[in-house]
Amino acid sequence: MHIAPVLSADRPETRLATRLSFAVAGFGMACWAPLVPFVKARLGVDDGVLGLLLLCIGIGSIVAMMVTGVVIARYGTRACILFGGFGLTLLLPVLTQISDVTVMAAALALFGAVVGTLDVSMNVHAVEVDRAAPRPLLSGFHALYSVGGFAGAAMMTVLLSARPDVLTATLIGAALMLVGMIITAPRLLRGGQAGDGPLFVRPRGVVLVLAAITTAMFLTEGAMLDWSALLVTTSGLMAAEQGGVGYMLFSVAMTAGRFAGDRITARFGDRAVMVWGGAMTLAGLAVLLLAPQAWVALSGFLLIGLGASNIVPVLFRLAGAQTVMPPALAVAAVSTAGYAGILAGPAAIGFIADIVGLKQAFWLLAVLVCTVPLAAPLVTARRR
Repeated sequence: MHIAPVLSADRPETRLATRLSFAVAGFGMACWAPLVPFVKARLGVDDGVLGLLLLCIGIGSIVAMMVTGVVIARYGTRACILFGGFGLTLLLPVLTQISDVTVMAAALALFGAVVGTLDVSMNVHAVEVDRAAPRPLLSGFHALYSVGGFAGAAMMTVLLSARPDVLTATLIGAALMLVGMIITAPRLLRGGQAGDGPLFVRPRGVVLVLAAITTAMFLTEGAMLDWSALLVTTSGLMAAEQGGVGYMLFSVAMTAGRFAGDRITARFGDRAVMVWGGAMTLAGLAVLLLAPQAWVALSGFLLIGLGASNIVPVLFRLAGAQTVMPPALAVAAVSTAGYAGILAGPAAIGFIADIVGLKQAFWLLAVLVCTVPLAAPLVTARRR
């Protein structure tokens, strides 16, 4: 496979485009979340039908993620980033105007497809920019996704609270994303990873290990989002009204950790980040599960956020650096595995919790996180 000269990726404008791509992706997804109740009311469906409709987003994303790696391997990242970013911009207001369930299912599948396309392509682009830079950059790129998510959620909350006009609110959000994508478009790498390499390679070797670890980490993030509040409230540590405080601290700690992550990785290396980050995540889960008081549990949330913050960026870097398969396809495989963890993980935890209890399900999650420090020597054995 022919790789564009790495020096072309080491430019301030290319780094800006990468940061904006991550920010737009986080912003767009955060803008969608507050719209779900309005969409449900417009369609007049029950919770069961709504759940099936939301599943269309996941199906569209996973299919697109698998296809995007193939497209990038041949044509590069730029076209896929533009398709994902501009598609997200266009679809967000459209979703608020659909009144037919079948049309909404198709639109949500397309929405998931553009999100999945953007997710894979911006990560492949970020890996290429990171490889060309004299210092690590991936954690900072991922931090911008969190910042975009916070900004999108805050903006939509303010707009819908002041005036519940969903079309106007989404048009404002779409306008902001449009500006971001217009700035991004001319600054993206044009060569990317295009070349004569194979269009499909079955994931194998170290890529399978990286995909498995990524699944475990994304499953952890999904569990913190969907189940952590219930964990602390059913344990009697916090009242229901305060259950979301833990996840808030987790999110703040993860964002802060990613802003500092590039300096940490440059100083200590990928292996140390995986070993100590995995150990800190494990310690946080243990503190959370054994906490006798609320403030102890909250410190567990902080430890989990800080520990987990830079593991996924390192995994993407390693996927782009390995040589057993084309980097674009490897990053796509790792992205798809991670998304599958977020999509199926919370449901799996609910199923396990129904059998053995929620706290025991979280202990099983801790067992999965053990793979991070244990596998670190293997996946970082050499710079691939």
